Amino acid sequence: MEDCLFCKILSGKVSTKKIYEDDKVLAFGDINPQAPVHILVIPKKHIVNLNDVGEDDIVLLGHIQVVISKLARNNKLFDGYRVVNNCGVDGGQTVQHLHYHLLGGRVFGWPPG
Repeated sequence: MEDCLFCKILSGKVSTKKIYEDDKVLAFGDINPQAPVHILVIPKKHIVNLNDVGEDDIVLLGHIQVVISKLARNNKLFDGYRVVNNCGVDGGQTVQHLHYHLLGGRVFGWPPG
């Protein structure tokens, strides 16, 4: 965990512009945005990815969804948005700390890349 970029952000060793924070999660802008709105939402608890969640994480995962919904409303994404979670190397996960991308402000195609 000491090499985890998101843990370093949570501890204050790496700075970022916070968009939202509470006792369970932190949200901040992606440094390489793929849409006009591109917010990362991370749990304060270090979890590598969805493969590592357990029954004790149910409340946390639900809370993350509620926070994402609030962030979407706050950013006026009324016509829609996309929430992405990359799990594992083959899934495109580059930071080994569970996180969700809130993407909006443009039309998205399907299937994704």
